[in-house]
Amino acid sequence: MKYSQLKERQDHFFTICRQHGLKITPQRTAIYQAVITSPNHPAADDIFRIVKREFPRISFDTVNRTLLTFNQIGLLTVAESYRGARRFDPNVEDHHHLHCLKCGKILDFTCDAFDHLTVPEQLNNQFARVLSSRVVFNGICQDCSDRK
Repeated sequence: MKYSQLKERQDHFFTICRQHGLKITPQRTAIYQAVITSPNHPAADDIFRIVKREFPRISFDTVNRTLLTFNQIGLLTVAESYRGARRFDPNVEDHHHLHCLKCGKILDFTCDAFDHLTVPEQLNNQFARVLSSRVVFNGICQDCSDRK
């Protein structure tokens, strides 16, 4: 991630925290930076291991609760995960996922057609309004396929 992008994301972090009355602490900042600079969709344990280097007394529970708070205020989302721990996604823009069922890798992709899906008629009466949708493909990634 370029410095300008990192600075923009950090400014957004400060703004959203202030809007929600969330105190901006060095630990929260470190947790957010660890998520947005991660090359994948990290689990809370991944973020805990990174942040613990800088803040040795931080607990896993603090990291996990902070990540869930960040999800609630829109700083990140929880990625659908079919293996193990909950995974976090710093990309809050509309996008979709490819999941590898072997290694658990989650890849982002965009597709205009999937962004404009309509709710099936039989579900229209179930919800007053659909706020978002995400398409998830499950399969085997190229790396896992090449290992055979």
